[in-house]
Amino acid sequence: MVGGADHALYGSADAGEKRRHVSNAVIPENVRVLTVVGNRPQFIKAAAVSHRLRDGAKEVLVHTGQHYDEELSQVFFTELGLPAPEHHLDLGGGSNTAQTARMLDALERLLASERPDLVLVYGDTNSTLAGALAAAQAQIPVAHVEAGMRSFDRAMPEELNRVLTDHASALLFCSSEVAAAHLRAERVVGRIEVVGDVMVDVALLLGPRAAARTDVLEAHGVRPGEFVLATAHRPGNVDDPARLERLVALLEAVPHPVVFPVHPRTRARLEAAGRLDRLALSPPLGYLEFTALLQNARAVLTDSGGVQKEAYLAATPCITLRDTTEWTETVDAGWNVLVDLDAAAALAALERRPPAERPQLYGDGRAGERVVAALRMEA
Repeated sequence: MVGGADHALYGSADAGEKRRHVSNAVIPENVRVLTVVGNRPQFIKAAAVSHRLRDGAKEVLVHTGQHYDEELSQVFFTELGLPAPEHHLDLGGGSNTAQTARMLDALERLLASERPDLVLVYGDTNSTLAGALAAAQAQIPVAHVEAGMRSFDRAMPEELNRVLTDHASALLFCSSEVAAAHLRAERVVGRIEVVGDVMVDVALLLGPRAAARTDVLEAHGVRPGEFVLATAHRPGNVDDPARLERLVALLEAVPHPVVFPVHPRTRARLEAAGRLDRLALSPPLGYLEFTALLQNARAVLTDSGGVQKEAYLAATPCITLRDTTEWTETVDAGWNVLVDLDAAAALAALERRPPAERPQLYGDGRAGERVVAALRMEA
């Protein structure tokens, strides 16, 4: 069984080869890591780890194609300097079940041919779960970055993905002590490491470049502090026609210019419902463009977990279009308000002053360094 803290990591090295250790688990010095990514937040997270990992280890980067159009995929590799994937599986589209099944099939064959010592996954997507399950079934240990996040809403596919991934993992890298406490309460059998959040690393590195992109505001015809940024893509908000109407009505009620870089899924739902012309929409944006807007927005309206955290790092108030969140620390700190699709609550939240303090919740920008160090730690 894979995942126990005392479980020896499987490797292809000869018995006489010098070995390094991850906690109580042994890995070869020249560890071969297969990293699975598939969407925007995972590209950002991997950018903090992959280059460091490739300094002394062999990484095989697999892009599942969960986000497959240019705006949501290749632009992030280009902007973030993420190494080109060794394998692109082109498995986007379909239901969560169908997509995950296709990924499991493809990854099973890929693991057999690549024979990695370890599989590294990020976050809570179908790609995350497929990578973890395929590796566990092949008795290859799993390392999960951003482990332990919980919204406690099992109706969210992401919640199921993250819970199952955590319980299949040998190494669990947490963004905060809150996440680690969740894992301890669930009695996971893998090794828990609080390393901070790898997205902090990227925000600190690329934030100044984004701040210099004043052209982005000009292109959208907005001024600093005088507009609201919005994102929405979760099936619970856009697939149900009644909730989609509430989302549109909420955005129409905002008394400030709204910049809404629309996700392809959301655009398709708006078009099918005949609501496309009711909102001013922008195409999806790369990391630097989006961050430039986020840094200058009065607030952000979003149903994205990643954007909630990015807003906190950018010191931008967040209004979350859900009634639960995995990033509970941002709510406790007063920088994030959960309003679901209640327009009155959202408008009231827009008028709130942000707190005077913004604690360092997710580390010091060295999480990627700690992840890689943990993978190579001497016993």
